[in-house]
This record gives sequence, C-alpha cells and structure tokens, in this order.
Amino acid sequence: MASKDLVAASARPLVLALLARGENYGYALVEEIRESSGGVLEWSEGMLYPVLHRLEGEGLVEARWRSAPDTGRQRKYYRLRASGQRALVAEKAAWLEVHGVLERIWKLGPA
Repeated sequence: MASKDLVAASARPLVLALLARGENYGYALVEEIRESSGGVLEWSEGMLYPVLHRLEGEGLVEARWRSAPDTGRQRKYYRLRASGQRALVAEKAAWLEVHGVLERIWKLGPA
C-alpha cells in the first residue's frame, strides 16, 4: 500500500493522466484509479474532488453537467483543457526524472 504522502504527491499527475483518456465523472475516476493501480491506490470521492476543484481553479480542467447515458441522472463530467494536456506533459517529465534518480540511487547500495 502506498503511503499517504506518496498518494498525495501523485494525485495531480494521476488525475491529469486519467482525464487525458477522455471526459469522465468523479465516481468513475475513483474506480479507474483503483482498477488501474490493481487496488494499490484506494481513493474516495472525498480525496478526488479537492484535486479536481484545484485543477479546475488552475484552468487545467473544465467541468460540465450532463445526463448519464445509462440512467439519465445528472453528473458533473470533467475534461482536460489544452493547458491541462501541457501540464500533464510537464508532470510526466518530472516524475520520470525523479524515478530515474531513485533507480540510480537504489542500484548503488543495499536497500
């Protein structure tokens, strides 16, 4: 299980990456995080919405209300803006850089 600090640090790039796949609503994003991580990351909607609102406030994500195709129920769908796509590219580069540093350090000595 990932630590709370690691989950918090990865929240922004995770949400951006999922929304790069296409528009989606909160509960479905929570499920996608769980499934994509093989259950390692167990988010609640209460963890997700502050991240979505922060990204929306930064102009990286936009939201709109729409009827769910299966139930007709109104849901708030989020999608990545062009600025969000650019932010995702930068986030990915930063995470790959950190990952590379960690790999080099781990190869140097016992863990």
